[in-house]
Order: sequence, then structure tokens, then C-alpha cells
Amino acid sequence: MKILIRSAKIICKTSDFHGQTKDIFIENGIIRQIGDVLIPESDEIIEGEDLCVSVGWFDMRVHAKEPGNEHKESLESMELTALAGGFTEIALLPNTQPVVQTRESVNYLKRSGEKVKFFPMAAVTVNCEGKDFTEMIDLHKAGAVAFTDGENSIQNPDIFLKSLQYLTQFGGLLINHPEDTHLTHFGQMNDGSVSTFLGMKGMPQMAEEIMLMRDMKLLEYVLQTPFIEKFTNKSILHFTCISSVETVNLVRMGKEMGLPITCDVAAHQLCFTENDLVDFDSNFKVNPPFRTQDDKDALWEGLADGTIDVIVSDHNPQDEESKNLEFDMAEFGIIGLETVFACVSTYNKALSVENIIEKITENPRRILRLENPKIEEGVKANLTVFSPTKEWIYEEKSIVSKSKNSPFIGKTFKGKVIKVVV
Repeated sequence: MKILIRSAKIICKTSDFHGQTKDIFIENGIIRQIGDVLIPESDEIIEGEDLCVSVGWFDMRVHAKEPGNEHKESLESMELTALAGGFTEIALLPNTQPVVQTRESVNYLKRSGEKVKFFPMAAVTVNCEGKDFTEMIDLHKAGAVAFTDGENSIQNPDIFLKSLQYLTQFGGLLINHPEDTHLTHFGQMNDGSVSTFLGMKGMPQMAEEIMLMRDMKLLEYVLQTPFIEKFTNKSILHFTCISSVETVNLVRMGKEMGLPITCDVAAHQLCFTENDLVDFDSNFKVNPPFRTQDDKDALWEGLADGTIDVIVSDHNPQDEESKNLEFDMAEFGIIGLETVFACVSTYNKALSVENIIEKITENPRRILRLENPKIEEGVKANLTVFSPTKEWIYEEKSIVSKSKNSPFIGKTFKGKVIKVVV
């Protein structure tokens, strides 16, 4: 197969062609030529206005539904969904049935992707229940790229502390969603004037902030332990799906103190606020919940100044039986793999295209200790071709995912994936 990408701006800081508009010729999966006005015989020509090309995108927070809930999303449909969204590699949360906590389950997921490479993240505790530890060294050797209880925040501080102490022995990464569930129990949306007006139990920002402060304090303690090997050039602790002003400020402060921490934000958190829930549309029900305009502005600011390292999809497919219910009965989560770049590009007022791409290519791979692909002659093609200005409508009939739980249906986006070459 011979593919020619014509007149595309290359966005890849590790490439000698970064920022230049070039033709790229790929033959049998290998980048053969990069240059001006190439005219090789080609089976497919990719061209268009305002075309850009980067290394393939990486999503480090995807809710795998197989095994256990294949009717919501199978591994096959998830792969096609990722390709439609421009992602060539994705990291999977362990909250499947059964939980990803054995060498066999890690190997099963690693072998499952064909065009998209799956990177399994293994559970910290058995069944993600926060009680007993999994065999983390074995899981690490089997290929788990990080350790997390995924949808479940680690509530027990002793479990969290010992997890950090254990993982630092072999350079492992702990990922935690900061949420004190005692404060969010039965919560449906952000705790504030809108939840009061709607008569809904709220989920306060302090539930996230208190947990994040606890985690940072425990990390400080671990780093002071004499026998703990230091990995000062790598993140030891990653906070996922942060959502409030104070959380951004706390992460910023922690980084200024030199703590080896990183964090991400879900793309949809950059688009909506609590005011969008007044119609009780369960497609807007997510965890963490959409918060205030000030919180949303702080997330954009955190992305712009580098406090927030990564943008994730938090892709969480839910079927009709889980979403088409009264708001307080519906499951949390939206699908997001197909719309990450589009929604960030559409609502963006703070980031350059290069900055957005860095947060969905280079940064997630760096945090997970994975090699970044390159755009140069002679290497295997791992590319996403996109237009940052092309407008399109996100229609339900065009959704690739098995589930359709998205608040973006009918939305006109600016920014579209054109092709994935991998």
C-alpha cells in the first residue's frame, strides 16, 4: 500500500521538519520520503485545505467494557472508535469484569488491538475494592503501564501510602482519581446554586481538593523515606480528571515544590458548566461533574501554563438502559474518543494547535514511560492527519462507538480528523 500525504504541516517537536509543510510518502507502513512536491506512484492521496500531520494520538484514560459489558463497547468497536478520533494508542482502565489484575488479563488486552495498540493499566487493589494489594510486580513485568483502581478512588490512606512505597521500588506509576467518596455519596452534579435549584444532591469541589491534598502529603512523606529509590525525573503520582480551581492551584503548587506529579483533564470538562444540566439531560452526567465557569476557566489556564499535562477522553460508553433514565438513576459517563480534538479545538481560547497536540501525543507517553513515535524517513508510520479549521457536524448516525451517550450530538465542531496511518 502506497500513501501520499500532500502539503501537510508537520507538528512534531522531535522531527527536523517540525513546523514545515511537506509531502509525506508511506510505502508498506514505512515513511519512505519527506519532501516538497513528491510525485511517487500512490494508491491513495490524502490532501485538503489547512492539513496538519502529527504522530499518532495517545489517550491515557479509556474505560474498557470488555470483558463483562461488551454490549456497551467491545474491544473491536473501541478500536474503530479510537481510529475515528485520531488515536493510534490508548491506555485502558482496569474496571472490567473480571478486573485487570492478573498476568493473563494484561496479556489478553495487549494482544487484542490490531491497528490500535492497547496499553492495559492494572488494578492497585484486588477487584479495585481498596482492601488487599494485587501482585503489582508481576503485573508490571507482564506489561501493565500504570497502576490505578480506575473509576474508584483509593480511599484508605494506608493503602495509598503503601502503594506509593511499593511502586517506587521499580519505578511504577500510580494514577488516582481524587475524590473523597464520603463527601460525594449519592451526589449527582456539582454542589452549588444550580444543584440547589434543581433539588439534586451535590458533589462538592472540596471532595476532590481534600483527597488531592492528602495524596500530595503522603507522597511528600514517601519521598523523605531514606530507603526509597528516587525517580526525580519521572512522575510517580498522576492525578486524573481534575476539575476545580483549587485543584489546579494545588497541582501547580506541588510542581513548584518539586513533587514528581502530573495530571490530566477530560476534554469534555473544558466545554460545559453546571448550568448545562438544567434540562436534566443524563448525557451531561459525568464524574467529576461539570462545575462552574470559574472552574472551567482555571482548567484552560492550567493547560496553557503547563500545570495540566494531558488531555484525555475519559471515554465511558453507556447503553440506553443505563442512560435513558431519570437523572438520578442514570449512570455517569460519556463517550469521548471520537470528539477529543474537535471539542478542544472548538472551545479553545488559550492553546496553540502545537500545544494541544503535545498534550495528546508526547506528554501521555512520557508520563507512562513509553517511547514517542517519530516523523522521519525510514521509521514505521504512526501518524494522525487532521485539519484544525475544518467544520463538521457530529451526528448520531455517524458515531462509531456502540454507545451513543454524548452531549455533543448535533454540535458543529471546528477541527476534524482526516486520516490515521498506522
